[in-house]
Amino acid sequence: MKTEKEINQAILEITMKIRTEYPELIKYLSEMPVTIPDVENPEMTIKVLSDYHESLVNIIEKYISSHK
Repeated sequence: MKTEKEINQAILEITMKIRTEYPELIKYLSEMPVTIPDVENPEMTIKVLSDYHESLVNIIEKYISSHK
């Protein structure tokens, strides 16, 4: 299992990839549920970070598959 630091690094890398290679997807980053917590003090666990990273990967994969 990856550490919190490793997952944060992976999130940073994929976010930068979206910003440089797929800037048209940036608008979807701010709409993701993990970026708009529904509680006052959300807990950022490794599971939450991993899910967020996976959702970023899915955004890119869906975009690529629909724009072949």
